[in-house]
Amino acid sequence: MSDTLVCPKCGSEFTYPSDNMMVCSQCFHEWNPEEAASEIDNAGKILDANGNELHDGDSVVVVKDLPVKGAPKPVKAGTKVKNIRLRPESDHNIDCKIDGFGSMALKSEFVKKA
Repeated sequence: MSDTLVCPKCGSEFTYPSDNMMVCSQCFHEWNPEEAASEIDNAGKILDANGNELHDGDSVVVVKDLPVKGAPKPVKAGTKVKNIRLRPESDHNIDCKIDGFGSMALKSEFVKKA
């Protein structure tokens, strides 16, 4: 039984295959082992809107208009942001400076790598 996988929900070793899914006999959680492997590969990485990995110092482009509290106008789609700094522990995981707005935090799902 070396091909037995551990349940990602409860950690039980008592799992069995059913079609292309794995099923836990303890909590009855079902999952696709191929999808679980790709999620483990992406853990800890910050990805842009297209799925490209971002790094400190990268340049990104905003993909949609983003409203800014206290500002009369939004950050327009197509705005290029240079020299980003990543904050993986935060919800808004990109720190940057945008011309005309100053220092702000963005979510990685609203940018693409330039």
